[in-house]
Amino acid sequence: MGLAERRKALGYSQEHMAELLGVDRTTVGRWECAKTAPQPHQRLRLAEVLGLGLTELDVVLRVAEPQRTSVSGSAVPRSQEESDEMIRREFLRVLAMSGALAALPGEEAAALAEGARRGTAEDFTRMNAHLWQVYQLARSKGSVRPVVRDQLETLNEALSAAKGGVQPYLRAAADLFQLAGEVAFDANRYSDAAGAYAMAASVSRDAHAYDLWACALIRHAYVDVAEHRYREARDMLAVAERLAGRGDPQLATRYWVASVQAQAHAGLGDLLACERALDRAEQVRGLAVEATPGGWLRFDVSRLAEERGARYVSFERLDLAESVLREALDQHALATGLSYRRRGAVLTDLASIGVKRRDPEQVLAYGGEAARLAQASSSGYVARRLRDLRTRLTEFGHDRRVLELGDRIDSLHTG
Repeated sequence: MGLAERRKALGYSQEHMAELLGVDRTTVGRWECAKTAPQPHQRLRLAEVLGLGLTELDVVLRVAEPQRTSVSGSAVPRSQEESDEMIRREFLRVLAMSGALAALPGEEAAALAEGARRGTAEDFTRMNAHLWQVYQLARSKGSVRPVVRDQLETLNEALSAAKGGVQPYLRAAADLFQLAGEVAFDANRYSDAAGAYAMAASVSRDAHAYDLWACALIRHAYVDVAEHRYREARDMLAVAERLAGRGDPQLATRYWVASVQAQAHAGLGDLLACERALDRAEQVRGLAVEATPGGWLRFDVSRLAEERGARYVSFERLDLAESVLREALDQHALATGLSYRRRGAVLTDLASIGVKRRDPEQVLAYGGEAARLAQASSSGYVARRLRDLRTRLTEFGHDRRVLELGDRIDSLHTG
């Protein structure tokens, strides 16, 4: 049952549903035809109106996705979610097999594993580090997805051939599943992202890799934050904090936990807890620069200004927020290799300050540049942030320039 069928089953017209959701009737029509998708803040209310959970809503929305056709005319799956789930199931199957192979005599295990591609755990670790670098520098994050999927399949095969000592392979897999989740999260495919992060957490646990495990939970908490499930994010981050305490004290894991805890506390309106968490995150300054490995753990001093500025915006401390966010922009200008996504998020926060101040010039300057970066990078994450901003542009009435910015934001691809 798709969105239109669910609506009709409840006896709602498009007009009535639009009224309940506070959107235009044409917006409901575009959702039902899969021309656009509901934004995270809209999904919560939409699920409530339809009497569904968020996971069930994901299924209903996918039914509306048009099936594509290949050049040869054969049907192509509506989305890649099915193939991602197949990879996760296959990996679980291989994990079960690897335990059995390790218990068998060497010749018998080798015979069963014959034909699998070889690759040492070190090979996969190096390749993962390269893929993270490619992902960070890629303008279009989605372009990395096919390579990540191939790497996961190859890692599955290498793990099935391993006759013992599988923990290094598990650590490589936990790393790679986090990258798969990052790609999905940037495209606003939250169910896929959560599935990948859950898989990363499970594999990290089996590998006794506490920092990897904690980082998987941190990333999972981002999904909850994106869906405004701040209490759930706070609870998950409390577990991540305990895991990070068992990890390497020379890594930045615990400080990244604190940074995201600040975001969850801000969502809950707890200023005191937010500031305490930000102060804990600031302690990352005491780490050696080389202690942050990159890849699956990328929190360092360069992120402090943008994180603190974004939290100040949440609490309407606009002068402080603007000062800190401008500092973050200056840091971005001086640094190389920083992603469009990070810069776009800072620009969107500065545009939000302009909205709160009723300053159209600030909205246009920063919002316009953020929209340009979102279009250039195809970042669903920045586009989603801008769509949240878009809902507040009506406060500027019929200002032609602001209306044009709204049209640009509407045209952005959100994943």
